[in-house]
Amino acid sequence: MDPSFLITAFVALFVVIDPIGLAPLYVALTAGMSPAKRRAIGIRACAVSIAILFVFSLAGSDILEFAGISMPAFRIAGGILLFLTALDMLFERRQKRREDRAEEDDLDEDDPSVFPLAIPLIAGPGSITTIILLVGQTDNTVGYAAVMGVLLGIMAMVFVMFLASTRIERMLGKTGITIITRLLGMLLAALSVQFVLDGLSSFGLGN
Repeated sequence: MDPSFLITAFVALFVVIDPIGLAPLYVALTAGMSPAKRRAIGIRACAVSIAILFVFSLAGSDILEFAGISMPAFRIAGGILLFLTALDMLFERRQKRREDRAEEDDLDEDDPSVFPLAIPLIAGPGSITTIILLVGQTDNTVGYAAVMGVLLGIMAMVFVMFLASTRIERMLGKTGITIITRLLGMLLAALSVQFVLDGLSSFGLGN
């Protein structure tokens, strides 16, 4: 296995998944939850993301082609879903729902582990496309295993950043969390629009 390919795979997946950038977003999405619940959400988000990326690494192109879905269309859909999450963060709808359900069972509380953490923030159009392209550059089992090893390493980094999120929240405080939630909401809105524009551009509609 060419070491340069492993470096390329690591850099590509690291940039697309962005473990460091996910940490403050994880803090905002799990604000007010107990440490045990936050840890469970982190584990679930990472596990779901790994499963999704693993499936697409095996048959990503075939799955989309069979369903009649193009990657640009997948990117546009992910952008729209992400924009809805951004609106929740900007207008504090998520926090309001948590307060309304404060007396209900914990299982009924909003769980961001699958959406939007696993999909589309970790296993989104970008990371799915990247894993499909990287696997496509391998021609044997060793190469495939190497790409999967790099992916697991990146996901381990994501989980470590999630575990450190409590300290990040403690340093920021309630006011800091509110400010950063609004800012991240703006960034998420911009990112979601970029997803949509990229998808439209691929169809030749965004030029």
